Amino acid sequence: MTPFRGSAPFTEEWRHFGWRLEDGVGIVTFNRPDKLNALTFEAYADLRDLLTEIPHREDGPRALVITGEGRGFCSGGDLNEIIGALLKLDTHQTMEFTRMTGSVIQRMRECPIPIIAAVNGVAAGAGAVIALAADFRLMSKSASFAFVFTKVGLTGADMGAAYLLPRLIGLGRATEALVLGHRIDADEACTIGLVTEAVEDDDLMSEAMTLARTLAQGPAAAFATTKVLLAREQDVDLATAIELEAAAQALLMRSEDHAEFHRALREKRPPKWTGR
Repeated sequence: MTPFRGSAPFTEEWRHFGWRLEDGVGIVTFNRPDKLNALTFEAYADLRDLLTEIPHREDGPRALVITGEGRGFCSGGDLNEIIGALLKLDTHQTMEFTRMTGSVIQRMRECPIPIIAAVNGVAAGAGAVIALAADFRLMSKSASFAFVFTKVGLTGADMGAAYLLPRLIGLGRATEALVLGHRIDADEACTIGLVTEAVEDDDLMSEAMTLARTLAQGPAAAFATTKVLLAREQDVDLATAIELEAAAQALLMRSEDHAEFHRALREKRPPKWTGR
């Protein structure tokens, strides 16, 4: 986490989703179950701002879980509070909104801590892209994905979906998902590599928290650097990728965590990771 801060205070309360810290894990819970956790303007903005703050907090989480309350993970933008309102805005204002939603995904990918999407129900539209932007995706066996943008007359390429999805499941399957917007159940999601694992509904959060605690207790600097390189190397040639990895590895070879690994190896004990 960075020590460099200006005058702006940290946010102590997030009003547009549930938020708690548990065992070094931050848990975001979309909490409008009567609307299948459809997003409002404020929920988008709060999620963007939370992800902006996390890298600056010394007392912040070392892993993040995003999930939903009730039968839905997140059904996308609220039909009335967002879609209806957008029809009244001009092009400039609409662009401000679409840039804001995209910034949520960009912040997720740039956030130095591992992010787990625990998909407990329908993940549609923006909800599907938020899950897509996580580093790990677990889903309950009753859950599903649907990239439904074309079904409402919009481009299936929204919030970075056309960048991220082909890199995860391949261009052909991504084309089907983004153009046709069909429902992807747990079996298909596992088959095409969209999710890490599908588990029984009652086991989803325990499985997600087990993974999150493992990540939170691990070598944070190593995890963060790996995440950065996985993102950056998608768009460079092999020689550039090897140079990036050489520089990153040389720096981490001088880290306290790497030295602690060596001490622990000699002393025949588990390492005590500090993220330094």
